Amino acid sequence: MQHMSLRDQYMWWRDTFYKKYKVQRFLAYLQSFTNTYGPLSKLTAVLDQLRELPEIQGLCIGTRPDCVDREKISALAAFPGSECWLELGLQSSNDRTLKKINRGHDAASFARAATMASEEGLAVCAHIIAGLPGETREDFLQTIAFVNDLPVQGIKIHNLYVCRGTTLGTWWEHGNYVPLQRAEYIDWVIHGLAILRPDIVIHRINGDPQPGELLAPAWAGNKSQILQAIHNELCSQDIWQGQLSGYAATQPPWFSRSYQGDIPPCR
Repeated sequence: MQHMSLRDQYMWWRDTFYKKYKVQRFLAYLQSFTNTYGPLSKLTAVLDQLRELPEIQGLCIGTRPDCVDREKISALAAFPGSECWLELGLQSSNDRTLKKINRGHDAASFARAATMASEEGLAVCAHIIAGLPGETREDFLQTIAFVNDLPVQGIKIHNLYVCRGTTLGTWWEHGNYVPLQRAEYIDWVIHGLAILRPDIVIHRINGDPQPGELLAPAWAGNKSQILQAIHNELCSQDIWQGQLSGYAATQPPWFSRSYQGDIPPCR
C-alpha cells in the first residue's frame, strides 16, 4: 500500500476495521521510518492531509528524538483530536550501546524531546529494546528506570531479532552477536514490568518480524506464544506492573481481572 495516497490508505483501513469491529473513531497511525525528518513544511503538509480525513480523533506518529524540535512538536500538538501520541525511539539509556548500534543520538536527546513534547501537551510513548549487543538485564532495567523518571505515558518493548540484509545479520553470521533465548527475554520483560511505573500504558511487549526477514532467533516469529508465556510467568511469579517501582505500594485495582472501573489518567 506504499504507493497509495494517505487518504486511500486510510479509507481502506477504515472500511476494513469498520466491517470487522464496527468501530467508528480512528487515530492516524504513522509509524514506519522517521515521520518528522525533513523541513517543517513537509510535516505540516502531511498533517493538513490527515485533518481532512473522516472520523479522525487524533494522531500516533513515530520518530527519532534527534528529528524533532519545538516548532515540529508545536505543529503536532495543534493537531485536532482527543488523543495525540509522539512515539520516540530511545532503545537504550546506555550511550555506549547507542553509539555501538549507530543510533546517532544519546539518551539526553530523548529526555529533551520527551520533555518538550510533554510541555506541549503530547503523550509520549518510548520505544526500548531488550537484548541489544553487549547489554545485560541490568542495562535493560536501567533503561526502564530512565523512562520512569521522564514525562512518558506509554512504552513499546521490543525483543531484538536478526533480519536479513542488516549489519546485525552480518554480526550474527560471524558469531559476533547472540540473540536472547526466549526464556531470557521473558525474564527480562517481567522484571522490567515490575519496576515500570504503573501508570505507563504498555502499547507493545514484543517485536513482530515481517514474513521472510527473520534470521534469528526462531522463537521471535511466534508472537502469540511469546505473549502467552509472558502472561503465564507474570501469574506464576505473582508479578504485576509497578510492583517494585516505588510508585505503587499495593497492586493497583486495574490489574485485577475483576476490575470494572476506569483506568486512571497518565500522570
